[in-house]
Amino acid sequence: MHFYCLLFTCLLFSVSCSEAILEEKEWELVWEESFDQTSQLDTTRWSKIPRGKSEWTKYMSDFDSCYALRDGNLVLRGIANTYLPNDSVPYLTGGVYTKGKVGFSYGRLEIRAKLQGARGAWPAIWMLPQEGTWPHGGEIDIMERINDEDVAYQTVHSHYTYNLKMSSSPNNGTYSPINKDDYNVYAVEIYPDRLVFFINNKATLTYPRIMTDLEGQYPFDKPFYLMMDMQLGGPWPGSVFPEDIPVEMEIDWVRYYHQKEPSGI
Repeated sequence: MHFYCLLFTCLLFSVSCSEAILEEKEWELVWEESFDQTSQLDTTRWSKIPRGKSEWTKYMSDFDSCYALRDGNLVLRGIANTYLPNDSVPYLTGGVYTKGKVGFSYGRLEIRAKLQGARGAWPAIWMLPQEGTWPHGGEIDIMERINDEDVAYQTVHSHYTYNLKMSSSPNNGTYSPINKDDYNVYAVEIYPDRLVFFINNKATLTYPRIMTDLEGQYPFDKPFYLMMDMQLGGPWPGSVFPEDIPVEMEIDWVRYYHQKEPSGI
């Protein structure tokens, strides 16, 4: 999209001022999950993700060995299926979501997690709308990592990016370095006019709402639920090597913030 220089300068100044005002506001923690339980998940917040037909759900299981609460972490595992003779899949994976229980909209969502590497591993932390069908309802990928790579992928999906193939106007994804053998903090800030992604408090991608006649460019103005899952295999990560598993994703905490208005305003 092209603008006259004067109009572009004014808009740029306006956006810069708006962002500066937002950045001056303080974040207020309004919801937190620290996984300090010792026996089982808080089922008022979390459910185990059921198996489905999608590539990422085809090994999902509620089998206990795919889950653990350990040292203040939620542990999600991908394992070989040597335990369930009546289940024909070769692998079992664990995942949880807040669907129908906890929703997140405007604010900042942070997740501190540590990822084991393995060939065929595909851990993900992402969001889907509480209501709506894919891809029209939108998808926010806060973190995806494949195999043993030293980068994480952060992506936005929608009818606009997926069906209409408008993935570069604006750019809907990026990848950035992570500490591959340690914890990292993955975050997204959701605003009425943009999504901003972070890794370890460094901004990695901004996806703005733009003026367009095309449908579904910014469907991120409604509550979303959070999903965290340890996936295995598929066209993107490739084949699973049994000698590389079990493989784990450890989630230390999840924190959700709203912005506090400056005092005196």
